[in-house]
Amino acid sequence: MKVYVLHENREWLPPFADALDAEGVAWEEWLLDGGVLGLDAPPPEGVFYSRMSASSHTRGHVRSKDHTRAVLSWLEAHGRRVVNGRRVIELEMSKVDQLTALAAAGFDVPRTVAVVGRADLAAQARRFALPLITKHNQGGKGLGVRRFDSYAAFDAYLDGPEWEQPVDHITLLQEYVEPAEPFITRVEIVGGAFLYALAADTSHGFELCPADVCTVHDDFCPSGEHAARIFSHRAGFDAPIVARYLDFARRWGIEIAGFEFIETADGRQVTYDINTNTNYNTVVEQQAGTSGPREVARFLGGLLAAESAARPAVSA
Repeated sequence: MKVYVLHENREWLPPFADALDAEGVAWEEWLLDGGVLGLDAPPPEGVFYSRMSASSHTRGHVRSKDHTRAVLSWLEAHGRRVVNGRRVIELEMSKVDQLTALAAAGFDVPRTVAVVGRADLAAQARRFALPLITKHNQGGKGLGVRRFDSYAAFDAYLDGPEWEQPVDHITLLQEYVEPAEPFITRVEIVGGAFLYALAADTSHGFELCPADVCTVHDDFCPSGEHAARIFSHRAGFDAPIVARYLDFARRWGIEIAGFEFIETADGRQVTYDINTNTNYNTVVEQQAGTSGPREVARFLGGLLAAESAARPAVSA
Protein backbone atom coordinates (compact mmCIF):
# COMPACT_ATOMS: atom_id res chain seq x y z
CA MET A 1 0.00 0.00 0.00
CA LYS A 2 1.27 3.49 -0.91
CA VAL A 3 0.60 7.18 -0.85
CA TYR A 4 -0.20 8.40 -4.36
CA VAL A 5 0.61 12.04 -5.10
CA LEU A 6 -1.68 13.35 -7.86
CA HIS A 7 -0.18 16.38 -9.62
CA GLU A 8 0.93 17.92 -12.92
CA ASN A 9 4.09 19.85 -12.01
CA ARG A 10 7.26 17.91 -11.29
CA GLU A 11 9.16 21.10 -10.45
CA TRP A 12 7.05 21.53 -7.28
CA LEU A 13 7.43 17.89 -6.22
CA PRO A 14 11.02 17.58 -4.82
CA PRO A 15 10.40 19.03 -1.31
CA PHE A 16 7.50 16.64 -0.81
CA ALA A 17 9.38 13.71 -2.34
CA ASP A 18 12.34 14.33 -0.04
CA ALA A 19 10.08 14.61 3.00
CA LEU A 20 8.16 11.43 2.18
CA ASP A 21 11.42 9.55 1.68
CA ALA A 22 12.86 10.94 4.92
CA GLU A 23 9.76 9.80 6.82
CA GLY A 24 9.97 6.34 5.24
CA VAL A 25 6.59 6.65 3.55
CA ALA A 26 6.02 4.46 0.50
CA TRP A 27 4.74 6.68 -2.28
CA GLU A 28 4.27 7.04 -6.02
CA GLU A 29 3.47 10.00 -8.22
CA TRP A 30 0.50 10.12 -10.59
CA LEU A 31 1.09 12.72 -13.25
CA LEU A 32 -2.37 13.75 -14.46
CA ASP A 33 -2.38 15.25 -17.94
CA GLY A 34 -3.92 12.67 -20.21
CA GLY A 35 -4.04 8.91 -20.45
CA VAL A 36 -6.50 6.09 -19.79
CA LEU A 37 -8.76 5.65 -16.78
CA GLY A 38 -10.28 2.17 -16.61
CA LEU A 39 -13.64 2.64 -14.91
CA ASP A 40 -14.31 -1.09 -14.95
CA ALA A 41 -11.44 -1.72 -12.50
CA PRO A 42 -11.07 -0.57 -8.89
CA PRO A 43 -8.26 1.80 -7.90
CA PRO A 44 -5.29 0.46 -5.95
CA GLU A 45 -5.49 0.53 -2.17
CA GLY A 46 -3.74 3.45 -0.52
CA VAL A 47 -3.94 7.16 0.29
CA PHE A 48 -4.39 9.65 -2.52
CA TYR A 49 -3.17 13.24 -2.12
CA SER A 50 -4.39 15.72 -4.73
CA ARG A 51 -1.92 18.53 -5.45
CA MET A 52 -3.58 19.67 -8.65
CA SER A 53 -3.00 23.35 -9.36
CA ALA A 54 -5.37 25.94 -10.82
CA SER A 55 -2.43 27.27 -12.86
CA SER A 56 -1.77 23.92 -14.60
CA HIS A 57 -2.87 25.34 -17.97
CA THR A 58 -0.01 27.86 -17.86
CA ARG A 59 2.40 24.95 -18.09
CA GLY A 60 0.63 23.49 -21.13
CA HIS A 61 -1.37 21.01 -19.04
CA VAL A 62 -4.82 22.08 -20.17
CA ARG A 63 -6.29 18.59 -19.63
CA SER A 64 -5.15 18.25 -16.03
CA LYS A 65 -8.14 19.90 -14.36
CA ASP A 66 -10.71 17.57 -15.89
CA HIS A 67 -8.39 14.58 -15.68
CA THR A 68 -8.14 15.19 -11.93
CA ARG A 69 -11.91 15.58 -11.58
CA ALA A 70 -12.42 12.22 -13.25
CA VAL A 71 -9.78 10.46 -11.14
CA LEU A 72 -11.06 11.88 -7.86
CA SER A 73 -14.63 10.89 -8.68
CA TRP A 74 -13.44 7.35 -9.45
CA LEU A 75 -11.39 7.12 -6.24
CA GLU A 76 -14.16 8.41 -4.00
CA ALA A 77 -16.76 6.16 -5.62
CA HIS A 78 -14.59 3.23 -4.49
CA GLY A 79 -14.19 4.58 -0.96
CA ARG A 80 -10.50 5.39 -1.20
CA ARG A 81 -8.92 7.78 1.33
CA VAL A 82 -8.42 11.03 -0.58
CA VAL A 83 -6.77 14.16 0.80
CA ASN A 84 -8.23 17.34 -0.72
CA GLY A 85 -10.75 15.41 -2.77
CA ARG A 86 -13.42 16.04 -5.39
CA ARG A 87 -15.24 18.75 -3.46
CA VAL A 88 -11.99 20.58 -2.76
CA ILE A 89 -10.77 20.62 -6.36
CA GLU A 90 -13.70 22.88 -7.25
CA LEU A 91 -12.53 25.43 -4.68
CA GLU A 92 -9.00 25.27 -6.07
CA MET A 93 -10.20 25.84 -9.62
CA SER A 94 -12.69 28.65 -9.00
CA LYS A 95 -12.36 31.84 -6.99
CA VAL A 96 -16.12 32.26 -7.41
CA ASP A 97 -16.55 28.99 -5.50
CA GLN A 98 -14.09 30.15 -2.85
CA LEU A 99 -15.64 33.57 -2.31
CA THR A 100 -19.23 32.36 -2.23
CA ALA A 101 -18.36 29.60 0.25
CA LEU A 102 -16.39 31.98 2.46
CA ALA A 103 -19.14 34.62 2.40
CA ALA A 104 -21.77 32.01 3.26
CA ALA A 105 -19.63 31.03 6.27
CA GLY A 106 -19.60 34.63 7.48
CA PHE A 107 -16.13 35.71 6.35
CA ASP A 108 -15.55 39.24 5.10
CA VAL A 109 -14.60 38.92 1.41
CA PRO A 110 -13.90 41.58 -1.22
CA ARG A 111 -16.87 42.89 -3.17
CA THR A 112 -16.64 40.99 -6.46
CA VAL A 113 -18.43 40.73 -9.79
CA ALA A 114 -17.75 37.73 -12.05
CA VAL A 115 -17.95 38.63 -15.73
CA VAL A 116 -18.25 35.85 -18.30
CA GLY A 117 -16.61 36.90 -21.55
CA ARG A 118 -15.23 40.30 -22.39
CA ALA A 119 -18.14 42.39 -23.66
CA ASP A 120 -19.51 43.52 -20.28
CA LEU A 121 -16.22 44.23 -18.51
CA ALA A 122 -15.94 47.95 -19.25
CA ALA A 123 -19.51 48.68 -18.10
CA GLN A 124 -19.23 46.52 -15.00
CA ALA A 125 -15.94 48.16 -14.01
CA ARG A 126 -17.79 51.45 -13.64
CA ARG A 127 -19.77 49.90 -10.78
CA PHE A 128 -16.60 49.96 -8.69
CA ALA A 129 -14.88 52.84 -6.99
CA LEU A 130 -11.27 53.34 -8.01
CA PRO A 131 -8.85 51.73 -7.71
CA LEU A 132 -10.21 48.34 -8.78
CA ILE A 133 -8.63 44.91 -9.19
CA THR A 134 -8.98 42.25 -11.89
CA LYS A 135 -8.33 38.53 -11.39
CA HIS A 136 -8.80 35.30 -13.29
CA ASN A 137 -11.44 33.04 -11.78
CA GLN A 138 -9.19 30.03 -12.39
CA GLY A 139 -6.01 31.58 -11.11
CA GLY A 140 -2.93 30.60 -9.20
CA LYS A 141 0.38 32.47 -9.50
CA GLY A 142 -1.51 35.77 -9.42
CA LEU A 143 -2.95 35.21 -12.90
CA GLY A 144 -4.70 38.28 -14.27
CA VAL A 145 -4.24 40.23 -11.04
CA ARG A 146 -3.93 43.90 -11.94
CA ARG A 147 -4.75 47.18 -10.25
CA PHE A 148 -6.35 50.02 -12.20
CA ASP A 149 -6.47 53.59 -10.96
CA SER A 150 -8.63 54.93 -13.80
CA TYR A 151 -11.38 53.61 -16.05
CA ALA A 152 -9.42 54.87 -19.04
CA ALA A 153 -6.48 52.65 -18.08
CA PHE A 154 -8.83 49.70 -17.71
CA ASP A 155 -10.38 50.35 -21.12
CA ALA A 156 -6.94 50.58 -22.69
CA TYR A 157 -6.02 47.23 -21.13
CA LEU A 158 -9.17 45.58 -22.50
CA ASP A 159 -8.44 46.85 -26.00
CA GLY A 160 -4.68 46.41 -25.91
CA PRO A 161 -2.13 43.63 -26.41
CA GLU A 162 -1.69 42.96 -22.68
CA TRP A 163 -5.25 41.68 -22.23
CA GLU A 164 -5.19 38.19 -20.70
CA GLN A 165 -8.13 35.91 -21.51
CA PRO A 166 -8.89 33.64 -18.53
CA VAL A 167 -8.80 29.95 -19.37
CA ASP A 168 -12.44 29.59 -18.24
CA HIS A 169 -13.41 32.99 -19.73
CA ILE A 170 -14.43 34.33 -16.31
CA THR A 171 -12.82 37.57 -15.14
CA LEU A 172 -13.34 38.87 -11.62
CA LEU A 173 -13.71 42.57 -10.96
CA GLN A 174 -12.99 43.27 -7.33
CA GLU A 175 -12.77 46.13 -4.89
CA TYR A 176 -9.25 47.14 -3.97
CA VAL A 177 -8.73 46.42 -0.27
CA GLU A 178 -6.14 48.76 1.22
CA PRO A 179 -4.06 47.01 3.90
CA ALA A 180 -3.26 48.87 7.11
CA GLU A 181 0.35 47.80 6.56
CA PRO A 182 1.81 46.70 3.18
CA PHE A 183 1.48 42.96 3.66
CA ILE A 184 -1.01 40.11 3.51
CA THR A 185 -1.16 37.15 5.87
CA ARG A 186 -1.29 33.52 4.87
CA VAL A 187 -2.44 30.90 7.38
CA GLU A 188 -1.13 27.42 6.64
CA ILE A 189 -2.97 24.28 7.77
CA VAL A 190 -1.79 20.67 7.48
CA GLY A 191 -3.90 17.72 8.52
CA GLY A 192 -6.67 20.09 9.52
CA ALA A 193 -4.42 21.76 12.12
CA PHE A 194 -2.75 25.18 12.21
CA LEU A 195 0.88 25.04 11.09
CA TYR A 196 2.02 28.69 11.05
CA ALA A 197 1.24 32.08 9.55
CA LEU A 198 3.43 34.08 7.19
CA ALA A 199 3.41 37.66 6.00
CA ALA A 200 4.02 38.61 2.36
CA ASP A 201 5.10 42.13 1.46
CA THR A 202 2.64 43.51 -1.12
CA SER A 203 4.83 46.46 -2.07
CA HIS A 204 6.49 44.16 -4.62
CA GLY A 205 3.20 43.37 -6.39
CA PHE A 206 0.36 40.89 -6.18
CA GLU A 207 1.98 37.71 -7.49
CA LEU A 208 3.11 36.13 -4.27
CA CYS A 209 3.66 32.38 -4.72
CA PRO A 210 6.02 31.37 -1.89
CA ALA A 211 7.49 28.26 -3.53
CA ASP A 212 11.29 28.28 -3.85
CA VAL A 213 11.19 26.71 -7.31
CA CYS A 214 8.91 29.31 -8.87
CA THR A 215 11.92 31.23 -10.11
CA VAL A 216 12.74 28.39 -12.48
CA HIS A 217 10.25 29.70 -15.02
CA ASP A 218 8.39 32.53 -13.26
CA ASP A 219 10.48 35.63 -12.75
CA PHE A 220 7.88 37.20 -10.47
CA CYS A 221 7.92 34.31 -8.02
CA PRO A 222 10.50 35.05 -5.33
CA SER A 223 13.18 32.81 -3.91
CA GLY A 224 16.44 33.07 -2.03
CA GLU A 225 17.44 36.57 -0.92
CA HIS A 226 14.47 38.05 -2.79
CA ALA A 227 12.11 35.80 -0.83
CA ALA A 228 13.72 36.89 2.43
CA ARG A 229 12.71 40.47 1.63
CA ILE A 230 9.11 39.49 0.82
CA PHE A 231 8.14 36.59 3.09
CA SER A 232 8.47 36.34 6.86
CA HIS A 233 7.06 34.22 9.65
CA ARG A 234 4.34 35.85 11.80
CA ALA A 235 5.58 34.50 15.11
CA GLY A 236 2.93 34.05 17.80
CA PHE A 237 0.02 34.69 15.45
CA ASP A 238 -3.10 33.26 17.11
CA ALA A 239 -5.93 35.54 16.00
CA PRO A 240 -9.49 34.11 16.22
CA ILE A 241 -9.66 33.94 12.42
CA VAL A 242 -7.36 30.89 12.57
CA ALA A 243 -9.97 28.85 14.42
CA ARG A 244 -12.59 30.00 11.93
CA TYR A 245 -10.42 28.82 9.03
CA LEU A 246 -9.96 25.45 10.71
CA ASP A 247 -13.71 25.09 11.18
CA PHE A 248 -14.34 26.09 7.55
CA ALA A 249 -11.71 23.58 6.39
CA ARG A 250 -13.32 20.76 8.38
CA ARG A 251 -16.74 21.47 6.91
CA TRP A 252 -15.39 21.52 3.35
CA GLY A 253 -13.03 18.55 3.70
CA ILE A 254 -9.92 20.70 3.21
CA GLU A 255 -6.96 19.07 4.93
CA ILE A 256 -3.97 20.95 3.48
CA ALA A 257 -4.25 24.59 2.42
CA GLY A 258 -3.23 28.20 2.84
CA PHE A 259 -5.83 30.89 3.61
CA GLU A 260 -4.90 34.46 2.68
CA PHE A 261 -6.35 37.64 4.18
CA ILE A 262 -5.74 41.38 4.46
CA GLU A 263 -5.97 43.43 7.64
CA THR A 264 -7.32 46.91 6.89
CA ALA A 265 -6.89 50.23 8.67
CA ASP A 266 -10.57 50.21 9.67
CA GLY A 267 -10.31 46.80 11.34
CA ARG A 268 -11.56 44.47 8.60
CA GLN A 269 -9.99 41.05 8.06
CA VAL A 270 -10.73 40.39 4.39
CA THR A 271 -10.20 36.83 3.17
CA TYR A 272 -9.59 36.68 -0.56
CA ASP A 273 -7.97 33.33 -1.41
CA ILE A 274 -7.82 29.66 -0.46
CA ASN A 275 -4.86 27.81 -1.93
CA THR A 276 -5.41 24.05 -1.62
CA ASN A 277 -2.24 23.40 -3.61
CA THR A 278 -0.12 25.20 -1.04
CA ASN A 279 3.65 25.46 -1.38
CA TYR A 280 6.18 26.35 1.26
CA ASN A 281 9.14 28.71 1.48
CA THR A 282 12.40 27.73 3.15
CA VAL A 283 13.06 31.26 4.43
CA VAL A 284 9.79 31.26 6.39
CA GLU A 285 10.24 27.70 7.56
CA GLN A 286 13.71 28.41 8.93
CA GLN A 287 12.21 31.29 10.92
CA ALA A 288 9.25 29.21 12.08
CA GLY A 289 11.31 26.12 12.90
CA THR A 290 8.68 24.07 11.11
CA SER A 291 8.71 22.27 7.76
CA GLY A 292 5.48 22.17 5.78
CA PRO A 293 6.57 19.29 3.53
CA ARG A 294 7.72 17.30 6.57
CA GLU A 295 4.37 17.82 8.31
CA VAL A 296 2.54 16.85 5.11
CA ALA A 297 4.65 13.68 4.87
CA ARG A 298 3.96 12.80 8.50
CA PHE A 299 0.24 13.40 8.04
CA LEU A 300 0.11 11.24 4.91
CA GLY A 301 2.23 8.57 6.57
CA GLY A 302 -0.20 8.43 9.50
CA LEU A 303 -3.15 8.06 7.14
CA LEU A 304 -1.34 5.28 5.27
CA ALA A 305 -0.63 3.43 8.50
CA ALA A 306 -4.31 3.69 9.46
CA GLU A 307 -5.42 2.43 6.04
CA SER A 308 -2.97 -0.47 6.25
CA ALA A 309 -4.24 -1.42 9.70
CA ALA A 310 -7.82 -1.31 8.48
CA ARG A 311 -7.04 -3.64 5.56
CA PRO A 312 -4.47 -6.10 6.95
CA ALA A 313 -5.30 -8.76 4.37
CA VAL A 314 -4.50 -6.51 1.39
CA SER A 315 -0.94 -6.68 0.12
CA ALA A 316 0.99 -3.44 -0.48
